Amino acid sequence: MSKSDAIKELYKQYVMPTYAQSLTLVKGNGTKVWDADGKVYLDFMAGISVLNVGHCHPKVVEAVRKQVAQATHFSNLYFNGNQARLAERLARLGLGGKCFFGNSGAEANEGLIKLARLWGHEKGRHEIITMKNSFHGRTLATAAATGQDKIQKGFEPLPVGFVYAEFNNLESVRALVNDKTVAVLLEAIQGEGGIVPADEAFMLGVRALCDEKDLLMLCDEVQCGMGRTGHWFGYQNCAGVKPDAFSLAKALGSGYPIGAVVSNAKLADVFQPGNHASTFGGAPLACAAALATIDAIEEEHLLDRARTVGKQFADEMRKFILKYEHVKEVRGKGLMLGLALDQSAKPLASLLIENGLLTLATAETVCRFLPPLNVKDEEIEEALEILDDCLAQWHGLGQKEEEESAQEEAPEQAAETPAAAAWAETSETKPADEAAAAAPTEPDAAP
Repeated sequence: MSKSDAIKELYKQYVMPTYAQSLTLVKGNGTKVWDADGKVYLDFMAGISVLNVGHCHPKVVEAVRKQVAQATHFSNLYFNGNQARLAERLARLGLGGKCFFGNSGAEANEGLIKLARLWGHEKGRHEIITMKNSFHGRTLATAAATGQDKIQKGFEPLPVGFVYAEFNNLESVRALVNDKTVAVLLEAIQGEGGIVPADEAFMLGVRALCDEKDLLMLCDEVQCGMGRTGHWFGYQNCAGVKPDAFSLAKALGSGYPIGAVVSNAKLADVFQPGNHASTFGGAPLACAAALATIDAIEEEHLLDRARTVGKQFADEMRKFILKYEHVKEVRGKGLMLGLALDQSAKPLASLLIENGLLTLATAETVCRFLPPLNVKDEEIEEALEILDDCLAQWHGLGQKEEEESAQEEAPEQAAETPAAAAWAETSETKPADEAAAAAPTEPDAAP
C-alpha cells in the first residue's frame, strides 16, 4: 500500500466525508506542492486563495517560529500588541475604522451580519440583501446569506432575514429595499459563483443606493481580498467605492486561521463589551502570521505583480477561445481568473490535476485559477502548456465519446481514463440538472 493509500484509508475510517479529496499532499514550497508519493504539482489554487504569498513563505515561517516560542495565545480579556498592530495596518489599508478578529471567513461574515443587525436594531431593521450565486460560508447564518440553493438544501429551517437580488442588476437590488432592510452584502468578484466581477456601475450604484436609503454597504473580501485582484481589496477595483465594512480571512494569515471584520468610522464602536466575542480571534500567533503576510505583499510589490502577471495569464488563456470550441470566456481580475466552458468543467479540472496542475471547477462550467501572487513567469508558462495539452486531450475525449455513443459501444470502452469517465458522467446524455445534483459539492467553504 502506498503512503497516499494509507492516509486515504485513515480518512475513510475516521474523517466525516464532507469533501471529495483526490490527492494526499504533504509538502509545499512557493507555487509547488508534493504528494505523499513524491509527485510534484503546480498549485494554481493556492489553498483556494489562502496562500497568496505561496507555500511556506520565509517571512511568514520566521514570524510564526519566533512567535510560537514566545506566546501562542492570550485571552481577549487582555491586550496583545500583535492584534493592535494588525488592526492598525488593516484600518490604514482599508476604511480607517476598527477591526474585530475571528478565525475564518464564515465567522467574519457572521460578524458583518451581527454588526449590521445591531446597527439597525433600534430602527427595527434587520433584513440583508445578498446576491444570487453568492457564497458567504457554511454556518447556518452564512448559508442563509448565500444565494445558492445547493448550499442551503437539507439544513432548513434557516435563519430568516435574507433576500436575494440579481448580481450586477441595480434595479433588482432596489426592488428588494423595504422598511426592514438594513444592508446590502456582496462580493466584488463572485468566486464560487463562477469568477464573475461586479460591474463598476453596479458597485457605484449600490453605494449610492445605500447612501440614499441609509443602508450599510458590506463587502465579502474573503476570497478576493489580500491582493488577489491586484488591489488590497476587491472593492478597490471600483474607484470611488468604499463599503461601510468588509470581511477578510483566507489569505490574511497565509494558512494560519484568522478572519476579520474591518469597518469604517461610522461602525467602529457599534460593538461594545458583551455584544460579540471569539476565544481564539486575534491571538498573537495568528496576528504574527498576518502581519508577516502584509509585509511580504508590500516588500515584494505583489499588488503590481498580480495585475501585470494576471493580465498576461488571462491574455494567453483567451487564445484558447479561438483554438478550442468549448472554451467560451476568460474572466476575472488580477490573479483571480476563470476559464468558462460551455459544459461541465469537472472533467477538465480532473485532467489538469492528473497532469500536475491544481485547479478547481466552480459554478459547474468554470475552471478557477488562483496561483500565488509571487508565481514565477516560467510557472505561468508551464501552467499554460499543461492547460493547452489538457484542453486538446479533453476536446478529443469529448469527440470520441460522442462517436462511441453514436455507435452504441459499451460504456467501459468510452471511459478509458479517469478524465474520460468523468466526461461520460457529465455528457449530454444526462440532463444538466440531474448531472449537477449528482456531482459532489465542490470543496470550498469560507475556512
